[in-house]
Amino acid sequence: MGGTAGLAMGFLFGSWTIIRYGPGPNGAMATLSKYMLNQAAFFGFFFSVGSVIRNDSELSPAQASQMARYSTAMSIRSRAEGTRMMKARWEEEKRRLLRQA
Repeated sequence: MGGTAGLAMGFLFGSWTIIRYGPGPNGAMATLSKYMLNQAAFFGFFFSVGSVIRNDSELSPAQASQMARYSTAMSIRSRAEGTRMMKARWEEEKRRLLRQA
């Protein structure tokens, strides 16, 4: 994804540079390809770093789906319901910790 975004940005910036300053001593295609490859490498690197950070988790898929199911904070209608949900989470956490021990 980052490489594709970088190629598109490199095409735009490279084309603009060629139109504004001319193709330079290497020609238009070499200049444009240099811009496109540089931008693709740049965007690809940062997208991959972001992907690793976002997906770096010690949770198993089952635990992640369970946490996603619990993340319904916007649908809490009362304080009592929120208290029940919080206690249920605590109990589940206790059971999980006891299984690990």
